Amino acid sequence: MLAFALRSALSLALGVAGGDGAPRRVASLNLCTDELVLMLAAPERIVSVTHLARQEAETPLWRQARRYARNDGSLMSVAAMRPDLVVTMGGGGADRLRLAERLDIATVDLPFVQSIADLETSIARLAEALGRREAGAALLRRIAALRASRPHGPGRDAIWLGGGGRTVPAAGIEAEWMALAGLRQRPIQGDRVSLETLLVRPPAVLLRSDYRQGQYSNQQRWLSHPAARGLRAGRTLATDGRRWTCMGPLLIDEIARLRALATAA
Repeated sequence: MLAFALRSALSLALGVAGGDGAPRRVASLNLCTDELVLMLAAPERIVSVTHLARQEAETPLWRQARRYARNDGSLMSVAAMRPDLVVTMGGGGADRLRLAERLDIATVDLPFVQSIADLETSIARLAEALGRREAGAALLRRIAALRASRPHGPGRDAIWLGGGGRTVPAAGIEAEWMALAGLRQRPIQGDRVSLETLLVRPPAVLLRSDYRQGQYSNQQRWLSHPAARGLRAGRTLATDGRRWTCMGPLLIDEIARLRALATAA
């Protein structure tokens, strides 16, 4: 493992494809790395993204993703495309690493982000691997600008609401992003919201994810209850749930939008 890591690092440093020292054929094997690659890499150097990235229901970048060949998230599904860099997330197991080594393919394996600081580290690391430092720096500047302009105070009491009444932890990365919009995620036991909770202790802002709207409607029929309709009037902000899947830089513009709406509400 150590030998492979050193070999990969050396390949990146030398430029596995030569020329400007940056990889020339980049493939991504995870929806969240798809989004980062599509936002950071030079478009002409991307060869493949996952099938999920090409679906409108999964990411706002689906039109951009459809320019590239699809893969099923496995190394074998991109091997014939001769990538010189494969980007993964959360580990792919020793077998994937051994296979990549045999095929002489460099890999960058990013961790699942647990905080905005984790995200910033991943952006910088991938931008370096891609030879796109300025693209990475531009994203990092936008996140820094959100931090610097964060509303003062503890934020407005809010509940993030997804399909089936699902919500998010009050101390997680979702809550970090919400805080940059001036919203304070309320702690909810079990990370599930009930109609009774909304009726007895309604939040100042109900942040409602519209991810997969058809499924969402079926899962949250109780929000059509007359009492819930009255509660929600003037208190709900809709958010594009696809942007929250990976907790990545697709949230930058969304947080700025929500901040403006929350301030005006």
